[in-house]
Amino acid sequence: MSLVVLLVGMGVLMGAAAHTSLTVFTVAACAIGLWLVGFAVRERAGRHRG
Repeated sequence: MSLVVLLVGMGVLMGAAAHTSLTVFTVAACAIGLWLVGFAVRERAGRHRG
């Protein structure tokens, strides 16, 4: 069931990305990437502390 939900979610996101301009898509992708990098750094720092 979770695989179906994942595939539907990917389809929705890819459809939304196809209907935006390249500039908006690039800015959104960079923002998400930076958020993920920040999250990873914070998680790694938390594991080393505790």
